[in-house]
Amino acid sequence: MFKIGVLVSGGGTDLQSIIDAVNTGYLTNCSIEAVVSDRDGVYALERAKNNNINAYVIERKIYKGTVSDEILKLLYGKVDLIVCAGWLSILKGELIEKFENKIINIHPSLIPAFCGNGMYGMKVHECALEYGVKISGCTVHFVDNGTDSGPIILQKTVPVYAEDSAEELQKRILTEEHKALPEAVKLISEGKVKVNGRIVIIK
Repeated sequence: MFKIGVLVSGGGTDLQSIIDAVNTGYLTNCSIEAVVSDRDGVYALERAKNNNINAYVIERKIYKGTVSDEILKLLYGKVDLIVCAGWLSILKGELIEKFENKIINIHPSLIPAFCGNGMYGMKVHECALEYGVKISGCTVHFVDNGTDSGPIILQKTVPVYAEDSAEELQKRILTEEHKALPEAVKLISEGKVKVNGRIVIIK
């Protein structure tokens, strides 16, 4: 069984896409072992509870700079892959080393555009619209010591219209996120992903 830990910070729609992929059989031989939130009271925790998945809170306000260390204690030796699904805290230190090329994140733009420090949530879409891009999308990438800087696994694109609001663009991209994240997990769980420096090769 390929075991997954999912990190969340909010409503958990990306988490739900993985739960659904497991429940429908799209993700075969996979199980979600833990959902970890850096904020208490978020709806993602309810999604875990509703699906009988162990849920944990490592409150960012309490643990501050040691959140990554607490995640390492909780998940090391227990999961094969960590999935950041709307996770807003920066991962660092020994966690990155111990889980090299075993942590993935989804970002709501086509990296390297509109990513890095301070680029999260609605701000990403506002910046894309301000810049006047004609396409945007989402990126699933491995997590390294930088911010949104790890090797890219896959990307999905959407058109951007002149009359779009940030909310409309976000909704369009979110639809693709819910396809991209389970697809990336599937490829990794089936051993079809190889990393060669910055280049990710899909078998």
